[in-house]
Amino acid sequence: MYRPLPPYLEIRDSSIEGKGIFTKHSLPEGVYIGVTHLKDDRFQDGMIRTPLGGFVNHSPSPNCEIKDFGDIRLMQAKKEVKAEEELTVSYKIASKNFKP
Repeated sequence: MYRPLPPYLEIRDSSIEGKGIFTKHSLPEGVYIGVTHLKDDRFQDGMIRTPLGGFVNHSPSPNCEIKDFGDIRLMQAKKEVKAEEELTVSYKIASKNFKP
């Protein structure tokens, strides 16, 4: 059965903007959380966003980062993320690192 997010994550109302991604339990620093984008030249900006990439919000002090691995981008925890905490990334850093 396809699940758009790992079972330990959920989309909820965010105090940052609209909806956001929240973890149901704590995540250790360095853990890979999931795929945020897939490179595909047929789509706008040369990529497809997954639900994880589409609902993650920006923070100037993010707890996660997005890393480029060839044709995919993965989200990784930059520090421990506590249970019920919203996952955030820096849009500025993420866009600089992506090379379509």
